[in-house]
Amino acid sequence: MMTQANISAAVERARVAAGLSQRGLAEATGIAQATLSRIISGARAAKMPEIVLIAHATGHTVAQLTGEGGLAGRVQCAARSTNDSGMEEMRQALLHYLELDGFLDDHAIPGTV
Repeated sequence: MMTQANISAAVERARVAAGLSQRGLAEATGIAQATLSRIISGARAAKMPEIVLIAHATGHTVAQLTGEGGLAGRVQCAARSTNDSGMEEMRQALLHYLELDGFLDDHAIPGTV
């Protein structure tokens, strides 16, 4: 996973690539412009719901903004949060959904509406 500074830089690159001002990104996401400014400057860490909104508004994926690109990394993070209970069954179920998520990302289909 990338550092907060790297995520901040990735958010700024995504904003610029999308041709949005900070105000435009704030309007597109519903995140206050002051909050976006602090996220972009690195003064405040972006929360996952904010990253999802920013990714959707800029046409990027969460993986592009956070550096969590591989399925194995995402499965490992999710598996740790359950304290290894039912690991193999959970891993198989997660792989199924994450592969679908990866397919949707690859085809620029947003996971949320």
